[in-house]
Amino acid sequence: MKLADLDVIVTAPPAPGWGGRYWILVKLTTDDGIVGWGECYGASVGPVAMRAVIEDVFARHMAGQSPENVEWMFRRAYSSGFTQRPDLTVMGAFSGLEIACWDILGKARGRPVWALLGGCVTPRIRCYTYLYPEPQHSLPAFWVDPDMAAEAAAARADEGWTAVKVDPAGPYTVRGGHQPSLSDISRSVAFARAIRAAVGDRADLLFGTHGQFTAGGAIRLGHAIAPYRPLWFEEPVPPDDAQALRRVAEGQPVPVATGERLTTRAEFAPLLAAGAVSVVQPALGRAGGIWEGRKIAALAESFSAQVAPHLYAGPVEWAANLHLAAAIPNLLMAETIATPFHDALIGGTIRVEAGHVAAPTAPGLGIEVDEALACAHPYTGTGLHLEMQEAQVRYDVENVFAGGAPPEDPPA
Repeated sequence: MKLADLDVIVTAPPAPGWGGRYWILVKLTTDDGIVGWGECYGASVGPVAMRAVIEDVFARHMAGQSPENVEWMFRRAYSSGFTQRPDLTVMGAFSGLEIACWDILGKARGRPVWALLGGCVTPRIRCYTYLYPEPQHSLPAFWVDPDMAAEAAAARADEGWTAVKVDPAGPYTVRGGHQPSLSDISRSVAFARAIRAAVGDRADLLFGTHGQFTAGGAIRLGHAIAPYRPLWFEEPVPPDDAQALRRVAEGQPVPVATGERLTTRAEFAPLLAAGAVSVVQPALGRAGGIWEGRKIAALAESFSAQVAPHLYAGPVEWAANLHLAAAIPNLLMAETIATPFHDALIGGTIRVEAGHVAAPTAPGLGIEVDEALACAHPYTGTGLHLEMQEAQVRYDVENVFAGGAPPEDPPA
């Protein structure tokens, strides 16, 4: 059994686009006809350029190989161009292709992927959801209204979710860490207070900030929200500043989580060794794939850190995350996006029940992608999957966050 053919599909979820502006799906076919699906998460180049990278990585390092040789193919891609260091775009391409290899292997052996990773440790996987607007809520007001967030949180808790995530502290910015404005801190406290009052002890509060702050700014914000018992303070400083992350972990009481923008264990290891992180959040479509994700989990286990696989993408990466989650002893929970398009694209094969997902039992990833549906929603825009604000952060007016997939041409 050898890897023979590659197809790349860039599909755009319908508005409002939860999960990003587009998802890059890869379809590998072996010389004996077995099909495997993978997903490349959030590359830093556009989908046309990324398609070329994926095709190059496959042709150069994987075509003609047995899908069993995931370690060997990783070493080839990781070392390409005389590098042997993390490369976000190359690893993003390889990650999706590697996930497809595991899908093939599971199908060839008639076993779910978790069975090939050491077996099932967590048959009932705890999941969390980001807070999205209810039908009665308006945008963009929802993103800055603590009462609307509390209504959404209460609705999720009523459904059985035991953890919800929110990020009201301001916009993503290319300008590196900044000090939060007092109004941003006040709004963050208002959100935390309202959500805690709405859910009581039924659900954990996960507080995200997407790497916005300096260490000092994050410490101020961490102390401000701490009375409302958040389970984690997510990515409080930019992901390239390990020392600042350690300072935040030591300087305020909320456990620190990070990892959605990191790739390979080479970028997770220094944070764990420095005691800078309590929860690691690899996105398997970026971090190196399922096998590298398993290594990251083992590394985290050695430093008493837990794993919460990140998801802001499509259902193929979601499926991969769930198989890793089922196989590791230090799972905390897995992020989930359960939109109608996610569901339709995989024919409803992942079901969230009372905020949990049962470990998949079907061979491979346990999903089959509706290729016709994916192709019927091509991405025609020019933006990236996610983008950061270039405008200055304001201290004289309110900073309004436009959500994870704002319109590509927002009004002036």
